[in-house]
Amino acid sequence: MEKLWTGRFKKTLDEAANAFNASISVDSRMFREDIAGSVAHAKMLAECGIISAADRDAIVAGLEGILADMESSALAPSPEAEDIHSFVEAELTKRIGDAGKRLHTARSRNDQVALDLRLYLRGRIDELSDEINDLIAALLDVAEANTDAVMPGYTHMQRGQPIVFGHQLCAYAQMLLRDRDRLADCRKRMNVSPLGSCALAGTTYPIDREMTARLLGFDAPCANSIDGVSDRDFAVELAADCAIIAAHLSRFAEETILWCSREFGFVELDDAYSTGSSIMPQKKNPDIAELVRGKSGRVYGDLTTLLTLLKGLPLAYNKDMQEDKEAIFDSVDTVSDCLRLFAPMLRTMKVNRAAMRKAAADGFINATDCADYLTKKDVPFREAYKLTGGIVAYCIDNGKTLETLTLEEYKGFSPVFDADVFDAIDLDVCVAKRVSFGGTAPESVKAQISAMRDEI
Repeated sequence: MEKLWTGRFKKTLDEAANAFNASISVDSRMFREDIAGSVAHAKMLAECGIISAADRDAIVAGLEGILADMESSALAPSPEAEDIHSFVEAELTKRIGDAGKRLHTARSRNDQVALDLRLYLRGRIDELSDEINDLIAALLDVAEANTDAVMPGYTHMQRGQPIVFGHQLCAYAQMLLRDRDRLADCRKRMNVSPLGSCALAGTTYPIDREMTARLLGFDAPCANSIDGVSDRDFAVELAADCAIIAAHLSRFAEETILWCSREFGFVELDDAYSTGSSIMPQKKNPDIAELVRGKSGRVYGDLTTLLTLLKGLPLAYNKDMQEDKEAIFDSVDTVSDCLRLFAPMLRTMKVNRAAMRKAAADGFINATDCADYLTKKDVPFREAYKLTGGIVAYCIDNGKTLETLTLEEYKGFSPVFDADVFDAIDLDVCVAKRVSFGGTAPESVKAQISAMRDEI
């Protein structure tokens, strides 16, 4: 296939160099965006009197035919093409003749590829946002069913205070809401059109950049033509957003892996999201959760690739920037795969409320409530804290828990203890009293769930 730039050259590109230079295997996924951009460009050229209405109609009809054929798989990108842009233009010219050769007037591949990438990633942001909403909805459904399932809350991987399982799940839902907001912010900054920047300096033709921006759903054309072709901040920002999403999913995956171990036994993953061992017949492995955790590393790597790619580039366009697509496509694809699997894995898992409750009962996680009990009887908190610590040490030495101590034993530590201490340290009461905004009380968790349902 003849290159778009052959006029100045006397020799063809070396075969190995040609393969090294080509990007068709990576950027062909942007064929819809490439065609949409070309349709808008042709309409603008005709409106500005740069090409005839007849040429416009031939170009648009030809492009629509190529789009239909590619979507039906009747036409596939040629592996001999340098990139998707040159493939579409060559195919158009083959179909409609000289009119196709006029399409590239007042346009460069530099602004064309920048346009296609923005259009493509804008659509992927919308998909990611929908997938995040689906996962949040799954989290809220499971949380709503477990607003009274008492479990230990942990700090330093040590049992800390009693919470409900629904509260823990709502924490991840909050993370994902922030992820969705970050994507929306990224989309806003991404939504400016580079089309019309041409190679770097704009054009001498009387084009209407506002028209093409409007036709393609952009908020405005970019304000500087050099920046228009060289900016990839939007790709870096999206990769950073994806890395944060991957971090959140990895944390959630780690806890899921712990929860479904024999040592915890808090949940059991459905067989559809688990695998077995080739040698140990008893095993049920949380491989999907482990892969989500592992894939976070490649998403971080994609972000590093983009940052490293751009850090030393002079303005404007450089061929190095061809390498942006593999990294950002992989980042988005990987996060999307993780989101789409996590929601059904979560919905189908079994929650072992009895195991959670037992873990909560065994870990002195109501010690803070014991100290609070004393402060409410006018004992200074620091003194109440030390006193309760001594009680816990006594329990450990004597094989007891705060619930199994007698009132006489409590009074041996402080005369302010009375029979109502047993109500204060009851796990259900401990949880129910934490009614502060955002706290773990069932009513508070229900309010969190309701507010987040409104957001999505």
